[in-house]
Amino acid sequence: MQKWSEQEAWQWQEQQGWLRGFNYLPRTAVNWTEMWQAETFDPDVIEQELAWANEVGYNTLRTNLPFIVWQVDRAGLHQRIERFLGICKRHQIKVMMTPMDDCGFSGDHPYLGPQKAPVPELHNSQAAASPGRNVVMDKSQWGEVEAYIRDIISTYKNDSRIVIWDLYNEPTNRMIFTTSGELPFDEAMESYSHELMEKSFEWAREENPSQPLTVGAWHAPSILDRTLPIFEHPTDRKAMELSDIITFHAYLPLDLFSKAVEVVAAYNRPMMCTEWLARHAESHLHEQLPIFKQKMIGCYQWGLVKGKTQTHLPWPEIKNNDTNYSDRWFHDLLDEEGQPYDQSEVQLIKTLAEVD
Repeated sequence: MQKWSEQEAWQWQEQQGWLRGFNYLPRTAVNWTEMWQAETFDPDVIEQELAWANEVGYNTLRTNLPFIVWQVDRAGLHQRIERFLGICKRHQIKVMMTPMDDCGFSGDHPYLGPQKAPVPELHNSQAAASPGRNVVMDKSQWGEVEAYIRDIISTYKNDSRIVIWDLYNEPTNRMIFTTSGELPFDEAMESYSHELMEKSFEWAREENPSQPLTVGAWHAPSILDRTLPIFEHPTDRKAMELSDIITFHAYLPLDLFSKAVEVVAAYNRPMMCTEWLARHAESHLHEQLPIFKQKMIGCYQWGLVKGKTQTHLPWPEIKNNDTNYSDRWFHDLLDEEGQPYDQSEVQLIKTLAEVD
């Protein structure tokens, strides 16, 4: 299977309409290992939260899978994916599935069983990568990663509940989060991640899925350092070159957001912003959601319900420079009871989604 033509990509866009949604972890899960392993999979909470999402006017979500759970419980993981997809369909929510992710902010390699409790006052403190930096940097284990990618893609390649495959979240991200700020994990990881990303496209295309493939560009400036180039990292450029639909992350104030959209639009393919909304970083729903709709850019804000990931707290480097950081939420839309953090945000979503 070859990369989709521009015509195929735009036909897909026309069929889907405006996709608007969120990155999803239930409030009871501190990371995707806890979401998907048998002991802590929580379909009742998922059902409740996705009903809330449907009510708001969302029609899609993005969620990650954990390689480590597949390794030890392939059949069980598939059963839980099937149940999850059934819940999503009931609530008219299409799924963007992400099998790999370099964001291991906890600093731990992925592990099974009870996950550590959230570190008090720390954003996404137990984030676990997939397959994990230890696997990414050991090519002798890539054969099993290939088997994982092929199994997941081939099983659901004609499943209409999955709208797109985001093969690898933030490849080359090597940061860990601590209460004092961010620290680099291992600079040597970048070349391994880049190569594994390219391999993932090869493996997935050979399974001939009906859904498009993508990996998002994510190296961009921020409110803390506006001088960084937008999506010029070699892995970003390669990701956009290989993707059927161009995806990107944009935790950016409005002026930088507009520049990021210009960079992505140059590829002349449908666009999707797979991570955005960071209130302390001036990435605001009221400013940017109307632009997404106007330009027909699919969008997935970070977070739905405030929970164990503590992503309502800002990134450590922002938190440590903002004495009033707790006065507002960073990510997330609803509290643990399903009530909006900001009712006007929910009303805007409903208005743009044309929900009564």
